Amino acid sequence: MSKKLIGRVAVAIAAATLALTVWLWWAGTAGLSGDKLVTARLDALRTGLSFGLGGGGLFALYLAWRRQHSTEVGLRQKERDQEDVARAYELQREDSLAKRITELYTKAVEQLGSDKAPVRLGGLYALERLAQDHAEQRQTIVNVLCAYLRMPFTLPSAAEGTEHRESVQEREVRITAQRILSHHLVPGHNLDKPNATFWSDIDLDLTRAILIDFSLSRCRVREAQFSGATFTGGAEFTLTTFTGDAGFEDATFTDYAGFGHATFTGDVEFMKVAFTGFTDFGEATFTGFTRFALASFTGNAEFEGATFAARTCFDEAAFTGEARFSGVTFTGDAQFDETKFRQGVPSELAQLITP
Repeated sequence: MSKKLIGRVAVAIAAATLALTVWLWWAGTAGLSGDKLVTARLDALRTGLSFGLGGGGLFALYLAWRRQHSTEVGLRQKERDQEDVARAYELQREDSLAKRITELYTKAVEQLGSDKAPVRLGGLYALERLAQDHAEQRQTIVNVLCAYLRMPFTLPSAAEGTEHRESVQEREVRITAQRILSHHLVPGHNLDKPNATFWSDIDLDLTRAILIDFSLSRCRVREAQFSGATFTGGAEFTLTTFTGDAGFEDATFTDYAGFGHATFTGDVEFMKVAFTGFTDFGEATFTGFTRFALASFTGNAEFEGATFAARTCFDEAAFTGEARFSGVTFTGDAQFDETKFRQGVPSELAQLITP
């Protein structure tokens, strides 16, 4: 409210007070005399002054309320302005961060395409740092690592020369990529407080990949796809937990295949898998549908103490080596139609197999 308006209101209150006092002074005392006249005029004066003071007080209270209200409105507007500034700053920061992540990601991927092994290694470690610092980028970066491992690769031969040296270097790059994956898929002993380096809820797609001395021991992954993959050297999945489906169809294990104490929560596919070395599924747990149909076990196969909680299929599987099934638990249906065993059907399976 302007000072001019306040002045006008004050003058109006004073004029009204004066008018009321004058009117009471004369109209209210008509016909009186002596002490009664004096008393009546004093009462008129008090009434007029009380009206003026009351009106002035009410106007002062109104002004105070207006001032407080204006102050509160100003503070709220200031807070909104500050929130807008903070929001704009946050959006700018997020935009800058997104651009920075994109730049780092693009540069790292470009390094993976280099013809120099050290540069490719640098790209792998740059992607690892990026995924560790930004959880929302982890699955994307894991997809890149898996795609790299799915690229064609020829193992080093006994020959020497430039091609041999490059093949040896590429093998080291691939082993590094494998180690990055396995390192960040180990949750530790306490799932409620996993390792700081653990990347949770990760899917792997290593279809038809060439994997060298591959290990996911003690790891925890969601869905995993290894269909058509070739495991050169040992393959270690001991104590590994698959929380989703796992596919190994048409995969080849050229050496030891260790799945001891592994846990398969979803469906698992080992159809047409070639196990050429010792294979260990001892104490493994299969919760979903499990299929080993047409799988071949050239070396000894260990299934002792394994638990199959759903339908299990070993139809037309071939065990060239010794097959051990003692202590196996089949909660669901177990099919062994036309399954071949080198030394005949193991006694612990005889009752399950229809001649």
